[in-house]
Amino acid sequence: MDGWRNRPATADRRPAPPADAGYPSDSGYPQAQAGYATAPVAPVSPYPTSPYPVAPTSTHPVSGGNYPQRIEWRQVSAPDESTEWALSILRRQLPRPGVLAFANPKGGVHKTTATALAAATIGSVRGRGVLAWDDNELRGTLGLRAGSARHARTIRHLITDLAEVEACSGLELIDRVDDYLRHASDGTYDVLAGEENPQFAQRLDQHTVRRVLELLRRTHDVICVDTGNNVESPNWRTVLQSADQLVVTTVPREDAAFTADWMLDLLHDLGLGEVASNAVTLLSCASPGHQPLLEDVKAHFSKRTRAVVVVPYDPALESGSTIDPAALRPETRQAWLQATATMLEPLTR
Repeated sequence: MDGWRNRPATADRRPAPPADAGYPSDSGYPQAQAGYATAPVAPVSPYPTSPYPVAPTSTHPVSGGNYPQRIEWRQVSAPDESTEWALSILRRQLPRPGVLAFANPKGGVHKTTATALAAATIGSVRGRGVLAWDDNELRGTLGLRAGSARHARTIRHLITDLAEVEACSGLELIDRVDDYLRHASDGTYDVLAGEENPQFAQRLDQHTVRRVLELLRRTHDVICVDTGNNVESPNWRTVLQSADQLVVTTVPREDAAFTADWMLDLLHDLGLGEVASNAVTLLSCASPGHQPLLEDVKAHFSKRTRAVVVVPYDPALESGSTIDPAALRPETRQAWLQATATMLEPLTR
């Protein structure tokens, strides 16, 4: 990438996890039901032969609750070392709920796709407790692309009732928050949809965004946030300040990589240099075939962020419609497994 940006590195790359391993060709990561439930029921999985069971229990700091999860999967073959590493990371109990912020001010760099697939992958292994928040200020599409829109409520409705919901606790709190959430079609994660009215963005001030994040931390273990494109908004900056892990999304194109690089500079200028240096760069291949800039982009961001992970092109994502992890190729699912483990690993310490 030195051909387009000749600059010294600001951070050393930490050791990358094992790579180049795949699921068996006839299986994918397992499915699980959405949200917390008082009486869990094993879902019907499109992968009945998956050898990777979800974690048997999930503990969340909502009234010290422990929510049993009993889903069994038939053994086909033992996962290899890199897959075992990724699954062990994703199954770990987190010391505290974590926020993953997916960011790049440029549009068309797979922020929404990355947010949804990260939530789906983590949720499929953990079994529950994962949420994706569409924090786009202007007509975000995550609420539509996730699948099951059981109602039309958005972040606007939650904020309207925020004080009332915050006063709840325990299972009552979980039920109240769930009233404002949609669920992914495969049941692996919950969705807090964005608001279509652009005037609503004025209500997402720093204080309100922090309140929403803290509320979601009370009901979910992992919150994946699609941050939108406006770096000047208090909304965008508050999410970046609150994030436990920044994920820089880009594609192997010069304009997308340049904007991501500029954003990292901006974060250093805003006093968020540690957030930028500890980021994970998610490099999505948006088209099939040879990607001329792929290696240059990887090399550049490996010097600027702690890790670079690459997810391959997949024709199932080309339509821009519902994001269905079951339709992805096995190598794509495997790449997302490794990518999300890399993102989540620091949060498990």
